[in-house]
Amino acid sequence: MSEITRDTVAHLAQLAHIEMSEEQLQAMAGELGQIVTAVAEVSEVAGEDVPATSHPLPLRNVMREDVVGQPLTVEEALSGAPDAEDGQFKVPAILDED
Repeated sequence: MSEITRDTVAHLAQLAHIEMSEEQLQAMAGELGQIVTAVAEVSEVAGEDVPATSHPLPLRNVMREDVVGQPLTVEEALSGAPDAEDGQFKVPAILDED
């Protein structure tokens, strides 16, 4: 595994047009080096018999089943409306029409 050096970080920063101080370059080289080491350790432990996962816990759908029910009638739907006209909700106009 290649080591992440200060020069490697400086090169990547230049490619990304990111200005970094000398202290930032040194710190980032150390942090990226730790990340590379950690990934290498996990890769060693994960053998062929370990399936790849995207989440540490099994996921399941927690929503209820979609069951078709009896829809509201027009009268039931409009029963609580403050204003209705011709079987539709009536709302204040927000656009000027000529």
